[in-house]
This record gives sequence, structure tokens and C-alpha cells, in this order.
Amino acid sequence: MQEIYSLTMLISIVSFTLAGVMTPGPNNIMLLSSGLTFGYKKTIPHMVGVSLGFTLMVICVGLGIGAVFELFPMLFTVLKVLGISYLFWMTWKIASSKSDLNTKTKKSKPFTFLQAASFQWVNPKAWVMAITATLSFITDPKHGFAQVLIIAFIYFLSGVISTNTWTLGGVYLKKLIKNELHVRIFNITMAILIVLSVLPVIFE
Repeated sequence: MQEIYSLTMLISIVSFTLAGVMTPGPNNIMLLSSGLTFGYKKTIPHMVGVSLGFTLMVICVGLGIGAVFELFPMLFTVLKVLGISYLFWMTWKIASSKSDLNTKTKKSKPFTFLQAASFQWVNPKAWVMAITATLSFITDPKHGFAQVLIIAFIYFLSGVISTNTWTLGGVYLKKLIKNELHVRIFNITMAILIVLSVLPVIFE
């Protein structure tokens, strides 16, 4: 391991990945809202989709997809437009979702594994994080493949911590919020925060 990464470099990667996945962003805000609206158990597919979907993205970017965007910047612009459009659609689902407080009414559904995993590929912030991490921490072409796998694995572990933390945060908030109207207000607020979180990407 010492030949691939020093302990200091591993600590740097862990710090970088945790800072990236723990801070508020589209994934975390959606998980917070889902934890409150649907509970922990029903949010598990969403959590797994985020963790595995982003891990796969990091591997693909590290193995060469990122270079495609460097050669053809327009592709990233197209992806960003599609991603932001899809994100707005997701925020609408969150803003209009109904909680489990009233089990007799027809409720909206939490995101599935495939929805959450596929969202990573159109999430501009996820692309920026994956590209930045691989460009910063792939330091030796001779060990490039192993380094990509290590970075992806650390992202996976960080993602497990992050998805659980934000989802459980939503579950805890649900214990404090008993009024259906308050849940709706909370979800609308989360939807607005998701939009605000991608404004830097839109206007960069």
C-alpha cells in the first residue's frame, strides 16, 4: 500500500471525500427529505443507489471518461443542462410529495435504486467531485488502476456514512414534526435548497 499511497495521502483523500459528500447538496437534501417523508427503511434503495452510483462514476471517470470531457467540453455542457433539468424535475417531486403521516391517502413514492443511481450521472456536482478527485489523487500512472479503486472505495465508505447521516437526520426531524402541513413546508424548503445548491454550477 505504501508504494501506491502514503498514509498522509490516504488521510488527504479521506478528508477530501468526507468534506465533499457530507456537505449539503442535491443528494443529501433529497435524502434528508426522504428520511422525513418516507422513513429510513423505505429510503434504503435511495441510499444504496447514491453510494453505488457515485462509486461507479468515480471508477469510470478515473479510467478515462473524464478525459473525454477535456477533449469535448461541449459534451459536459450538454450533460450539465440535462442534469439540471432532471434535478428540477426531482425537486418538483420532493416539493409535491406527501408524507407517511396520513397512511390512508395515496402517497408519492420514494426514489428507487435505479433513479438514485442514474441521477449521479446527470448530477453536475457529482461530475465535478469525481473529476476533481481523480485529477488530484491519481499521482502515478504505474499504479493508476489501483489508485482509482482506492479512491472509489473511500468514496463508497464516505457515501455510506453520509447517506445514513442525512437520512437519519430526516427520520429524527419526523419525530419533531407531527403536522402534515409542516412536512409539506419542510419538503418545499428542501426543494428550494436543492435549486440553490446548483446555482453555482449554473452560473459558473
